[in-house]
Amino acid sequence: MPLLKWQEMRWCSTRARWLMAVAALGLLLAAPGHGAARQARGGGLTAVAGITVGHHTLAERPTGCTVVLVTGGAVGGGEVRGAAPGTREFVLLDPVNTIQQIHGIVLAGGSAFGLAAAQGTQRFLEERGIGYDTGDARIPIVPSAVLYDLGVGGRPDIRPTEDCGYRAAEAATADPVVEGNVGAGAGATVGKLLGRERAMKAGIGSAAIRTPEGLVVAALVVVNAVGDIIDPATGEVVAGARTADGQGLIDVRTLLRQGSLPGRSRPGRNTTLAVVATNARLDKAQVNKVAQMAHDGLARAIYPVHTPVDGDAVFSLATGSFDGTSNLLVIGALAAEVLAQAILRAAQTAEGIPGFPAARDLARR
Repeated sequence: MPLLKWQEMRWCSTRARWLMAVAALGLLLAAPGHGAARQARGGGLTAVAGITVGHHTLAERPTGCTVVLVTGGAVGGGEVRGAAPGTREFVLLDPVNTIQQIHGIVLAGGSAFGLAAAQGTQRFLEERGIGYDTGDARIPIVPSAVLYDLGVGGRPDIRPTEDCGYRAAEAATADPVVEGNVGAGAGATVGKLLGRERAMKAGIGSAAIRTPEGLVVAALVVVNAVGDIIDPATGEVVAGARTADGQGLIDVRTLLRQGSLPGRSRPGRNTTLAVVATNARLDKAQVNKVAQMAHDGLARAIYPVHTPVDGDAVFSLATGSFDGTSNLLVIGALAAEVLAQAILRAAQTAEGIPGFPAARDLARR
């Protein structure tokens, strides 16, 4: 065989092996089980200019906190519809109260203990001269809310602290939001109507919608619901209470209609926490209306929702950087839609942990 021909064949063979290796690596990286977090499509909440998001996840047990920063200030609102909430400075968001702008939002695990994380984020902002000017000091306005994850990981004494909130603020970036088992979503679970032993893992999800005119409406959510996660497009259960063998999904909608659901859920152990944001110019009353309308997204993607044993809360932000016309009806409707998308992603991007498989785990069986 001529030398040139042999060298050409050897090069082709080497190139083929290299391409096969690259393809194999791509399949590995794309596999559902690779990594505990993914970046939101379209950026998620950080698609709204001026907003940054940071997570801090504790290594000792699945818990942590997630911080949303608006260092330039944003009009803030909120709506609680669950009956077992855990919040801090939420009352400041009421339109009748004086404060008009906020500088951050903290979502944390650890139940009421986790409210300490907000102090760390507040300290981070104070060190940078960010806050409401009282004349004597600048006070960062940082409403927060917590979820119950103390039963996950076997160490309820480990929960987010002030340091956690500071570190999450340090990590805040305008990059696409990292989703899955991170921050406040590290210990989030769903489908607990039949008991913790038949529940599943969820986490952080985020999504964004941009109109041709440049209006952006986005959402970030940490899903720790007692109910099931439903795909609004198909009506199918994505994650939730499992069958007795743990291999499939029950669909609690059927159980509730039959009246056969055992009362095994305790108050305060479930909560879905969300932040919706827009670049539109809205006043405080309008931003609160957006939060109210956004709760429809929870109702589309979680069943049941707003129950006596959930602490469901939605925060809302308006940064005001959009120069176009701000139609409140459109913004509120899009907020509900994008929040439902984010909830679905919280289930799809979660990784299973001991005792709590994720949606991707059941899909592989």
